[in-house]
Amino acid sequence: MTSDLTTGPLGIDAQYRDGYDPTLLFPMPRGEGRRRVGLADGTAWSGRDLWTGYEFSWLNPKGKPEVAGLNIAVDAGSTHIVESKSMKLYLNGFAQTQFASAEDVQQRLQADLDRAFGAPVGLTLMSMEELASGMMAAQGHCLDDLDVEIKGYQRDPSLLVARHDTPGQEVEELLVSHLFRSLCPVTAQPDWATVFVRYQGPAISHEGLLSYLISYREHQAFHETTVERIYADILQACAPNTLAVSGRFLRRGGLDINPYRTSVAGDHSLAPAFSRLARQ
Repeated sequence: MTSDLTTGPLGIDAQYRDGYDPTLLFPMPRGEGRRRVGLADGTAWSGRDLWTGYEFSWLNPKGKPEVAGLNIAVDAGSTHIVESKSMKLYLNGFAQTQFASAEDVQQRLQADLDRAFGAPVGLTLMSMEELASGMMAAQGHCLDDLDVEIKGYQRDPSLLVARHDTPGQEVEELLVSHLFRSLCPVTAQPDWATVFVRYQGPAISHEGLLSYLISYREHQAFHETTVERIYADILQACAPNTLAVSGRFLRRGGLDINPYRTSVAGDHSLAPAFSRLARQ
């Protein structure tokens, strides 16, 4: 599988094609990004990347269009991620292609995406009613009303500090911010998100955590690497006993990507499979 960014669709004008073409998928190995973040192989953590497709369609044998929501769950242990623009181009190719049935569509998707991500993915076609029923409200304590002074917009993990008013005290908290923005590493387009941080351990400064999240505003990285970097920074700076980080990114081109990473094996509570926030 190729990973050379110069040979892929990133940052290049592309024509959407009217035809199914699995070669449009552009896988990239996770390893290089993991090494930069500091999450080496063997580190005790797990997670998933949850994709939601809102613009998926195909033609039935009579040429009539069918539509569905698309949910893709990729285990963080898979060998590759797939560049989102290539995923959009690939999925769009179904729109003018006839398939015998929805089951045929799902089988094609399953085979192509398993191959691209380097591991079996969870795949569900959702009716419009199922897609609409997935709305959720953001749970947790929102940090966004804190009166903080921001002095920089490049990632700054030094902002992650303990709470001064509770030295040595251990707490369990679910914290959330809707103010997160980072940038695509190739096109520099903004990637907006709501970020959830749940931890148990020494109390983390709320002001420091919010300032840290805002410091990503001009930081360039892919969604998956961004969430892994937040997870690794909090783990290193604050040493919680348990930690889970989830990024609920807004959709671009009909797709949203929602990575989460956790230190607790099998913990999927921050990333329920079919939920989305109001902005998504």
